[in-house]
Amino acid sequence: MNKVQHPLAALLGTEGYKVVLASASPRRQELLTGLGIDFEVRLMPDLDESYPSGLDGEKIPSYIARHKAEAYKSTIQPKELLITADTIVWLNGEVLGKPVDEEDAKAILRRLSGKTHHVITGVCLTTTDWQKSFTAVTDVSFSDLTEEEIEYYIANYHPLDKAGAYGVQEWIGYVGVEGIHGSYFNVMGLPIQKLYKELMRLL
Repeated sequence: MNKVQHPLAALLGTEGYKVVLASASPRRQELLTGLGIDFEVRLMPDLDESYPSGLDGEKIPSYIARHKAEAYKSTIQPKELLITADTIVWLNGEVLGKPVDEEDAKAILRRLSGKTHHVITGVCLTTTDWQKSFTAVTDVSFSDLTEEEIEYYIANYHPLDKAGAYGVQEWIGYVGVEGIHGSYFNVMGLPIQKLYKELMRLL
């Protein structure tokens, strides 16, 4: 019986590309692993994730993803394909970033309670020869969260490393998310289906 090849892995092999993920996020690493391709994680500490004050919405994570790629550019070897990404939570024209402490996390979740917000991820694909960026937007609707639910989640899951102070794959997503329009995996931090399609198209 002939072995059926992984479509993207076969293309990467044919073109001779090695995939490099520039992210410390365990969620992004998990999602890329689930795609079924080999990759290396490459990290540079203390990257600047600021952005010009005039940007809003999709332009913010797209800018940061490209800015991260610039920081890694000197490390990219020929036939390496670098993936950089940034995810924001966007509510009523404002970015809700990573909470500074548990009280801030509670305040953020109170703002998300009973509302629909947008999770926006910018992804940048970079080689020594070309660069391609794209974004993905997912609408997430939360039910009204009680103070007890918010306090339980923060105390037990400590989501201080997550934009919007929550992980959709955690307890708060089970009990609080009423609806999702768009990619679920984008809410986790990487629009993996769109990434797959972009890589297939580009390669």
